Order: sequence, then structure tokens, then C-alpha cells
Amino acid sequence: MKRSITPNQIKQNNRSLIYQYIYENKKVSQQDIAYDLRLSRPTVTANLSSMEECGLIRKDGQMDTECVGRKASGYAIVAHYRIGIGVEILKDEIKMIAVNLYGEKIGRRAEAISFQNQESYFGTVCSRILAFKNDLSIADEQILGIGFAMQGLTTPDRKTIIYGEILSCTGLSIEAFSDHLPFPCCFFHDADSAAISELWISPELSDAFYLSLSKHLGAAIISKGAILPGKHGHSATIEHMQMRAAGKRCYCGRQGCMETLLSMSALFGEDETPEAFFGKVRHSERPYLDRWESYLTNLADAVNMLHLIFDTDFIFGGYLAQYLCEQDILFLHEKIRNMTPFPEERDFLRISKMPRHNITIGAALPFIQSFLDRLSL
Repeated sequence: MKRSITPNQIKQNNRSLIYQYIYENKKVSQQDIAYDLRLSRPTVTANLSSMEECGLIRKDGQMDTECVGRKASGYAIVAHYRIGIGVEILKDEIKMIAVNLYGEKIGRRAEAISFQNQESYFGTVCSRILAFKNDLSIADEQILGIGFAMQGLTTPDRKTIIYGEILSCTGLSIEAFSDHLPFPCCFFHDADSAAISELWISPELSDAFYLSLSKHLGAAIISKGAILPGKHGHSATIEHMQMRAAGKRCYCGRQGCMETLLSMSALFGEDETPEAFFGKVRHSERPYLDRWESYLTNLADAVNMLHLIFDTDFIFGGYLAQYLCEQDILFLHEKIRNMTPFPEERDFLRISKMPRHNITIGAALPFIQSFLDRLSL
């Protein structure tokens, strides 16, 4: 038996269509909405009034037009109606970012706090998060949730760290943070967070292998526009694939892992800054250029092995992405072309479109996306 659509469902669908239209077009008039969505003017007017009353949208000046006469009012969403907060937990620092409904940064803060797997640390971090929120004049009801980007693998429900050797936090429950906060909280593997940012800024992206080249190496597989978590929560943990029979010991306890060859510690000296290093590289100063080319050769070796398994686009993200240039991509492609048995097009190597703050922002974005999805139902 065919089910009929109720009047309430029609109203909700119209509301969702109008909100999504305004969201995507940034500033629109009633006439734009009615014409493009094929809705009556009374229906549009009633929905706009309702959404404006509850704070979802606002009048935004007047529309530019070449027509003579009174200009139509423009409508835009209230981007700060709801906020997501991302927190990156590092060994000696925490980074916080608040983003609005467009994923735009509205505030950022970093504080030197050494990680300790104990109650006092979690309490301190949460008090700093609340202070950060208050300093931005964000009300509690605006917060959709707080995502904690961790250097560790999480359970599929994002509530527990199942592998956290870097911070010695294996088994950590999200309740360690959520007990101190009045908002929904969850964990994200830091590489997944970075890949989430990439998906946000490139919504057309369907399949890719995302490499996070940061203090530690990480990766995420993007499949059909979503992060592929894997059956047991450790999909794309390429950092522990052994590339050498011997060499520097990885934090996993083995030697020669990709982590030891492609993390930032494999490239920079203890007190060396990326800015100083790449300043010398771009001026072709030896031995800096030699070190960089050695790093890129190892990266090409890793990408070649992975590309033989997963024939898709490879995106270079993480902290190092902002220092990559077209010359480096050409170098990588030439190395890979000489390694692979197949004719190799260079169109599969890409630099991240969002190299800065991607991990922290990515931990906030799922809350934003979930809110927008609910409005679109």
C-alpha cells in the first residue's frame, strides 16, 4: 500500500529546502527562493518568517539588481547559530578552534599543557576549553559538541582510545573529558580529522588516500565521500608498515617503519624550524636540499607501494603540506614513475587544499555536518 505524505512532512521538506538553498547561495531574495525551488510566495514568506523568528536566518541588507524600483531584502543564514569546537591533544600542548556553520574559524587558541593520563589534567584542559568558549562570547546552547583529535586510534563509536602509544593513553574513555563538560564529546584519530577537513573543503572528493605529513605520520582512506574506518578501527595505519629491515626504532617498538622515515622528526633536527629549513631548501643550499630530496625519495617509495594497492588520488596534507610546491610534486612523480611497472600519469598526486589547522578544524566539523544533515531531512 502506497503511503501518503502528510502536510507536516511537506512543511518540513519545504523548510529544509529553503534553508539549504540559503545556506548554499549565501544571500538570496524571496523571489530567488520561490523561482528556483518552485514554491509559492506565501509558502516562502511563512517559512522565512518562522526561521527568522527562531534565529536560523536573518535579513542581510538588500539584493543588488538592475531593475528600477524597491530592492528586495536579502536573506542569509545565521552562521553562528550553532558552533563546533575542535581540540587537538598533543604531548606538550593543546590546540582549540571554534567554527561556525560554514566551517569557518571564529577563534583559535593554543596552550602549553603537558599531557598526563590523570584526572587533574582532564579537568585543567576542560576548564581551558570553557574559558576559550566564554572569551568568544559563545552561549552553551550554541555548542553542538566538542571533538578531541588524538594521536591514537579510536573505537568505531569514538568513545575509547584503543591504541595510544604516543601519549600512553590506550584505554582512555571520552568520559575523562565529557564528565567535565556539558556538551557532546567524542574522539577522532588525528589523521581522520585532517581528512574530514579535506572532504569539507572539497565536497566533490569521492575516493582518495590522504597522507598526513606532520610531527607523526598518519593516513586515512576516503571512500565514496566518507572516511573508511575499517573493521577493527586501524584502517590506513601505514605508519607502522616496515619499509626497512633495520633503522630507527618506531614508537610501536619495531624498526624501519614508515613513521621513522616520513614523520617530521625524520626530516628536521631537534631545534630546527620548518621555516628555516625550507628557506635553505628553496635556495638550493646543501646539505638541506640533499636531506629534502632523501625525504621525498622515501615518500615516493611509500606512495608507490600504496598506489599499487589502491589506485586512486593521493593527497599530501598535514603540517608539511604548506611547504610543498609544484617542484616537489614533479620530483615525486619522476621517482614513482621510475619505480612502478605501469605507465604512471601524474594527475593522482595532489597537495591538500586545507593544510593549516586541518586536524583541529576536522574534529569540530562532524558536529556541524550532523546539524546540517538534520535540517535537511
